Amino acid sequence: MNATKAEALATIIFSGLVLNRQDGPGGIKENPAQIGGSMAVLLKFSGLVDRLSEIVGKFSGYLVLACCLISAGNACIRHVFNYSSNGWLEIQWYLFGFVVMLGASYTLKLNEHVRVDLIYGAVSERARLWIDVIGLILFLIPACLYLAWLSWPFFTLSYLQGEMSSNAGGLVRWPIKLIIVVGFVLLAIQGVSELIKRVAALMGILQVDTTYEKPLQ
Repeated sequence: MNATKAEALATIIFSGLVLNRQDGPGGIKENPAQIGGSMAVLLKFSGLVDRLSEIVGKFSGYLVLACCLISAGNACIRHVFNYSSNGWLEIQWYLFGFVVMLGASYTLKLNEHVRVDLIYGAVSERARLWIDVIGLILFLIPACLYLAWLSWPFFTLSYLQGEMSSNAGGLVRWPIKLIIVVGFVLLAIQGVSELIKRVAALMGILQVDTTYEKPLQ
């Protein structure tokens, strides 16, 4: 199979896998005729990352419900049976930390992170893409990887020492430190996915909606 046929086959396979997916505000529209072999692989990777972020993000949403139920249950037990535990109190802020760190990548996928807009909303669509590309390359991805790298020793030390809460009946500490590393890694990977999509948009392969503030539906 020559390179041209291999590229065409990759394009067909890629089109069948990701053409119908909806990503981010407004969705993404692929143009299979313009997708080369290398870009097809990158966009397939981007699609897998987007689906991972969506799964993890929606899971973190259920943790909000779990946190509410635990809080309400702990309050009822404390008032009815005059019993309470520091573990029940600590698990609530554990879950809150899980929600923030696990939901960050999904929020980036939806382009819903809070930003201070000085010029972004006033420039053209192509200029927004360039702003996103520069921001992802110079700030978001390096910062997330650096923070994950800084956080890793805190997790490993906590895990090896079996660190526990200083409060009586408290929880082990390493899970909450691990989720910091996981959250930043997921956010960095989603940043790579967003970078791929915006580069593809600049090449005219995709249409990416960069609008991040819309009226409530």
